[in-house]
Amino acid sequence: MARPATYLAPLSLIFLAGSIVLMFFIILSGMPSSPLRQTYFLRADTSGITGARPITQWAYFYICGDGNRNCGGAKPDPPLGWAWDANPQNAPSQLVGSYGRHTTSEYYYYMWRFGWVFYLIGLFFTVLAFFAGFIACCGRLGSAIASMTALTALFFYTLAVSLMTAVFVKMRNAFVSSGRSASLGRYAFGFSWGAWAALFIATILFCIGIRGNKDKAASSGGRSWGRKKSVRSTRSYDMGSQRRVKDDYA
Repeated sequence: MARPATYLAPLSLIFLAGSIVLMFFIILSGMPSSPLRQTYFLRADTSGITGARPITQWAYFYICGDGNRNCGGAKPDPPLGWAWDANPQNAPSQLVGSYGRHTTSEYYYYMWRFGWVFYLIGLFFTVLAFFAGFIACCGRLGSAIASMTALTALFFYTLAVSLMTAVFVKMRNAFVSSGRSASLGRYAFGFSWGAWAALFIATILFCIGIRGNKDKAASSGGRSWGRKKSVRSTRSYDMGSQRRVKDDYA
């Protein structure tokens, strides 16, 4: 019978590969090709806000116009308020503050920044878990290494998608409460939570691989113990036979 690691580890690698691809869809959002041009976290009506486009879409590196066109420059963790000018008029009051050159409130500035960073950390450890998955094909030790790396990736990525979801849901609600239309990007959040699900399944499979190999080793040890018992029983029988032969000659 094949060891669990021999078929669980390759299956885990497939899920990890899928998770990595979906994560890169998020990171590359804002590019002109499909489905990247449909990938954004939030789309909102920003007409009438000082310095803003009529329609604004927030992606990972970019703040863009309708259809992810007319994007600004690619910047790491860009403040969400860079969609408009400093101290803008007609913007939802919950979103504006002294952060990000007087464009963004403290809450949205730090929540998005931490979510942005945790996303990269989660991607980094997911890639490490993918390469560690090849070691998992060799046995329990490899499965343990891969599972620990995958658990680390799952921890940081869970923080990332949770923060991102909270930020943009609250941001959508702020636009709606101010009388503006706003909607979440189904591609961005579909890719984000799809990557989380694939990473979660891969982590579970690595952990099952450790347990499965442990059970196999235990059952093998049990058979070995049985053979030793049989040898001892045979040895006792032989010694008893020798005693009876000596008694007969005495």
